[in-house]
Amino acid sequence: MRIAILEDDLALAGFVEKALTQAGHHCELFAEGQLLFRSLHRETYDLLIMDWNVPGVSGYEVLQWIRTNIEVPPPSIMLTSRSAEEDIVAGLSAGADDYVIKPVTPAVLRARVDALARRVYPAPAPGLENYGPYRFDTRAETVELLGQTISLTGKEFALALMLFRNLHRALSRAYIFELLWGRNPDLPTRTLDAHISNVRTKLNLRPDNGFKLVPIYAYGYRLESLDA
Repeated sequence: MRIAILEDDLALAGFVEKALTQAGHHCELFAEGQLLFRSLHRETYDLLIMDWNVPGVSGYEVLQWIRTNIEVPPPSIMLTSRSAEEDIVAGLSAGADDYVIKPVTPAVLRARVDALARRVYPAPAPGLENYGPYRFDTRAETVELLGQTISLTGKEFALALMLFRNLHRALSRAYIFELLWGRNPDLPTRTLDAHISNVRTKLNLRPDNGFKLVPIYAYGYRLESLDA
């Protein structure tokens, strides 16, 4: 997963990053709430881990903001030394999906992250996935529209499946690029636009078929189900 960590204690931030990187996650560190604010305007994260007390905008204020300003907000864990009952209630009431009190061991932190990921991003069973008139066969990496097989390359199939699995969720260009081609690929930026165009055309993503692929200026793309 792509995880944003808001923590102004550099030693603790490094500890959290190391624990989660060893589990295969990609982490980005932020020492101030305002910096995370700015990044959320241009990037997509699968999970936020936030301390309450950080300079400027607090983790609590960031939590409140994302719940009212992001259509499909990422899940979040409040990782803080504030252990009073009223703080725990306030954090969870503001929208935190979990509340972890410092200090925490790497094993417990990874277990908390994994448990939250299972709830929010359950792994689809391998086989068939249906989205309106579209049927994806994840074993054969094929997709059908109203029973007709559509010819897609491997990357086009992966991109299409990513979009459908994240309906109504805005995905940044960097997020899509990283999941499809890895970090820092030596590819022109137009590569993603070309694949998006191919998927839109080949899958005939238009209102008649119940879906619309929306470009988001200076951010990325979002697939919308019009039936919703």
